[in-house]
Amino acid sequence: MKVKIHLQVNGLAYEVEVEPRRTLLELIRDDLELTGTKEGCGLGECGTCTVLLDGRPIKSCITLAVQAKGREVTTIEGIEGADGTLHPIQQAFIDHGAIQCGFCTPGMVLSAKGLLDENPRPTEIEVREAIAGNLCRCTGYQKIVEAILSVSSQEHGA
Repeated sequence: MKVKIHLQVNGLAYEVEVEPRRTLLELIRDDLELTGTKEGCGLGECGTCTVLLDGRPIKSCITLAVQAKGREVTTIEGIEGADGTLHPIQQAFIDHGAIQCGFCTPGMVLSAKGLLDENPRPTEIEVREAIAGNLCRCTGYQKIVEAILSVSSQEHGA
């Protein structure tokens, strides 16, 4: 039995029928073909599947698609500028060498965006707490933290 849900993904309205046990990750990747969101562990432990749900970072591999009914989902594809320019957080990851293999990057970027949208002047500790649910096997996190802090108002003297 499928359930009809309405949701917004990256600003676009969708009406889809999903099985109640289908995850938001499966809906995003398989049905909507937005493959920037990655599946890592499938258990909500690694953070590679992180998306924003109503502006807050969530693990889409352990969130049911029906839980997104009537809500706004933002994936990595949804944060670029209208002209295709990178989001400042994405550019900062490049500028600071915070990307190695890139598998964790979409989840890291969206966790950072969720933090900075809520708290534009985080401390280093707050940044580290915000990305604590995202595992990176390559960078050692320091460059990721530096990239996020470089985008914050705190780093720009605001």
